[in-house]
Amino acid sequence: MATATGEILKLVRKGIDVRGVHAHTRKPFRLYLCGDPGLVAEMRSLLLSGHDESVPADAAACLETIVPGVAQLTLTREAQAVLFLGKRGDAAGADFRALLALNLPVFAITVDECAQPSGPAAPPAAGTFGEYTVTDLSKEALRGRVFPQLIERCKGVEIAVGRRLPVLRETVAAKLTRDAANNALKVALASAVVDHIPVFGLILGAFASAGDMVAITGIQMMLLLHVEATYGKDPDVQRLWQLLPVVGGGFGWRMLARELSGFIPVAGIAIKGAIAYAGTIVVGEGVTFYYEHGRHMSAGQATTIYENTKKDALEFARDIVTRITKR
Repeated sequence: MATATGEILKLVRKGIDVRGVHAHTRKPFRLYLCGDPGLVAEMRSLLLSGHDESVPADAAACLETIVPGVAQLTLTREAQAVLFLGKRGDAAGADFRALLALNLPVFAITVDECAQPSGPAAPPAAGTFGEYTVTDLSKEALRGRVFPQLIERCKGVEIAVGRRLPVLRETVAAKLTRDAANNALKVALASAVVDHIPVFGLILGAFASAGDMVAITGIQMMLLLHVEATYGKDPDVQRLWQLLPVVGGGFGWRMLARELSGFIPVAGIAIKGAIAYAGTIVVGEGVTFYYEHGRHMSAGQATTIYENTKKDALEFARDIVTRITKR
């Protein structure tokens, strides 16, 4: 087993793209702030908080205060979203036409300490706006819907956003973890489908081969690098060994998944996918916990996250399998 594990890790290491991670950390982005001057200043201060020393110039440059209707000097191709900040009633009386003309998602955030927090179920699309109500401009108040949906609209530059704006790091890490888990689920389901329905192999080919162990481990190792980079660490393959207790758990679950898949007919497809998804969630949340708290999460905490996530993922995977087998 030790020899097999070592060989797999060697293959995984060959596929780790450290240069690609470096490139992600340097991607340019910009968030526009507008509305009530006091609230704009408060939001800017919050977004730039958390740096170990002084605020880096490249972080401060990512936030630009604008006045709707006034021509902007910054190229909007780097912009990801507009944050409009106001007190009770400000959004209702605002003219958003100039902001919508930027063809960016507009987050209209009302700060009202007496109101019930609220917001749309999905982030606004480009050229539209979504209305949010929060009790105050704090990480705790914004992490409910504003921050997660803002990061959803920063697709492709999430790592750069987290690296430069520390208050968003936990939210960015959560999105990176979900994305990696979805990719692991796809690999596991594809491989399991081939195991049970061979004809699918003609369509899916090498993507669903026995190399799923390498593929899923690679996804998890890249997730570790991405979360590390989000937390301001330069990508370093050698440092991954420090986090192997997290990856080791995921590796064991994938072995269990292969065994279960072999004994349970079609139902095993869903089980294998759920375990790959849940194991990857634990890897991402484990490394995030490490950088948030300076220590590994306990075995009990990891098990709880794994079991809860596996249950939800199993329902999702079964739905996918049902749709596949009905075709």
